[in-house]
Amino acid sequence: MRGTVLDLRPLRTSAAYRDLWAGSAVGGLGYQVATVAVLLQVWELTHSPVWTGAIGLATAVPLLTLGLVGGHLADVHDRRTIMRLASTGQALAAVGLAAQAVVGNRSVWVLLALVSLGAACNALGAPARRTVPPRLLPADQVAAGLALQNLAFQVAMLVGPALAGLVVARWDLPAAYGLQVAAAVVALLGLVRLPPLPPVPQPARVPGPHGGPVPALPPLPPVPDGGPAADRGRPVRRRAAAGGWSIVWKRPTLRGSFATDVAATVLAMPVSLFPLVNEIRFDGDPRTLGLFLSAVAVGGIGAGLLSGAVTRAPRSGALQLAAAATWGIALAGFGLAGPLWLALACLAVAGAADTVSVVTRGALVQLETPDEFRGRVSSVEHVVGVAGPEVGNFRGGVLASLTSAPVALVAGGLAASAVVGLVAWRNAPLRRYRTPAAAARLVSAETT
Repeated sequence: MRGTVLDLRPLRTSAAYRDLWAGSAVGGLGYQVATVAVLLQVWELTHSPVWTGAIGLATAVPLLTLGLVGGHLADVHDRRTIMRLASTGQALAAVGLAAQAVVGNRSVWVLLALVSLGAACNALGAPARRTVPPRLLPADQVAAGLALQNLAFQVAMLVGPALAGLVVARWDLPAAYGLQVAAAVVALLGLVRLPPLPPVPQPARVPGPHGGPVPALPPLPPVPDGGPAADRGRPVRRRAAAGGWSIVWKRPTLRGSFATDVAATVLAMPVSLFPLVNEIRFDGDPRTLGLFLSAVAVGGIGAGLLSGAVTRAPRSGALQLAAAATWGIALAGFGLAGPLWLALACLAVAGAADTVSVVTRGALVQLETPDEFRGRVSSVEHVVGVAGPEVGNFRGGVLASLTSAPVALVAGGLAASAVVGLVAWRNAPLRRYRTPAAAARLVSAETT
C-alpha cells in the first residue's frame, strides 16, 4: 500500500525544485481562476459555443507557432533566464486582462488578443520549465516530481473554478483577473532560487563509431549540474539545427506517446462545451459550470494521491495507452449522462485517466530524451499537451454548433478511444516500453 501513495521525495531532495513547485502551484491556481473568468466573459459577450471554442484557438495559435521556438531557445540558452523572462511576460498579460475588465471592455477580440499574449509567453518558457526536473532530481525521482506537478495542477483545477465563481459573484471579473496577477507574481518569485541551468551536452553523444548525433540512440541518464558552463554553449549550438519533431519521429516510443495524446485531446476535449451543456441540461446555473471543471480535478487529484503506483509502474507505455482510451470513453459517457451526479462521475473518471496519461507521458519523454535534446523535445510535448486541448476545444465548439453538444461529446470520445487503440496496435515499442529502472531490474533478474 505504501508504494501506491504520493511520492514526496522530490520536495525533500531539492530546495530549488520545492520553490519551483510551490510557485508553479500558485501560478496554476491563478491561471484556473482566469480561465473561468475568460470563459464567463466570452459567453456573456457572445452566447455562442463557437466563440467559447475560439478561446482555445486563441491559445493554440501562439503555442503552435512559438512552442518550437521555445524549445530551440531552451537548448542554446540558460533555461533559468528563459523561464524568468517568460514568467514576466505572463504577469504583464495578466495585468492586461485585469485592466480590460476594469474599463468594461466589450470587445471579444481584445479579450482573445490578451489571452493569446499570455499563451505566447507560456509557449516560449514552458519547454525550458519542462526540462528542469531531470536537472534538479535523481533519475528515479523524475516521475515522482512530474506527478507532484500534475497534482498541483489538479488541485488548482479543483479550487480555481470554485474560487473564480465566488470572486466573480462577489466582486465581478476585475477581482478574478486581479487574483491572476497576484498569482503570476508569486510564480515569478518561485524562480529566484533556481541555479543556473545552461544546456548540458552529453559527452557520449560526440560523433563516434555510429557517426554523429543520431537521436535514435538508446536513452542516456541525465547529466548532473556542476562545473563551469562557459564552454558548454558551442557543442549545443551546433546541434540546434535538429528539430524536435525530427527527434520525436525517429523514436517510436516518443512518436506513439505524442500521437496518443493528440488523439485524446484534439478529438475529445470537452471544456468549450461545458457552458452549452450547462445551459441545455441544468438551466445555465454558474455553480454547475464550476462543478464540471471541479469534477475533472477531483478525479485528477484522486489519481495523483495514488500516483505512487503510476510512477513506479514498469510498463508506463501500456499504462498511458489504457488511460487515454479510458479518457475518451468517460467523456462519451458525459455526453450521454442525464443526471448531474452521473455527469460529474464521468468527468471525475476522465480527470483521473488524464492524470495517469500526463504523468506517464511526461516521465517517458524526459527519460527517453538526452539533455541536449530535451528543450526541443519538451517544446513538442508542450505544443501537443497544451495546443492539442485548445484545438480540441475549438473543434468541439464548431461541431456542437453544427449538431449538438451531446453528439460532439460522444463522437469525439469514441473517436479518440478508437485512434488510441490503433496506436496501441501499430506501435509495439510504446506498448512494451519499460522505464529504465524497471528494465535494469528485469535484466538483473534474468542474469541471476
